[in-house]
Amino acid sequence: MTAGEKLEQRLTRRPSSYVPARALLTLLGRHPDDGDQPPGWNHAMHWGTGAVLGALRGVWSVTGLRGPMVHTRHTATRLAFDQTLENATGVGSPPRSWPAEEQVVDVLHKAVYSVVTGIVADRWIPPVLESPRGVSSH
Repeated sequence: MTAGEKLEQRLTRRPSSYVPARALLTLLGRHPDDGDQPPGWNHAMHWGTGAVLGALRGVWSVTGLRGPMVHTRHTATRLAFDQTLENATGVGSPPRSWPAEEQVVDVLHKAVYSVVTGIVADRWIPPVLESPRGVSSH
């Protein structure tokens, strides 16, 4: 996801967002200003969130939640997780207030992350905890 973001930023000239860094710093009890741009904290938040939600995707794979529909659900989970933290800490703004092109870019980056994570998890982790019971949800 990081490599894709950097490539996209080169093409679109979109500046880096430091909202993830400011959200992490706020969670740690600091009070960053809107102008703070700490790249190390930004990477820590991106990679930390990626690791946590990647682990969740691994749990889904081992329990039999696999494939394209699950990639879509994971994308929604990643978007919701990021927006919840960024808005709950008060450092982000609701996506509905963003320009449409920024919303599209955010969804695309999260979708790439989720699809790649899902493909790797589904190939690497066998569904050993998948329930063999029934063919319906009831």
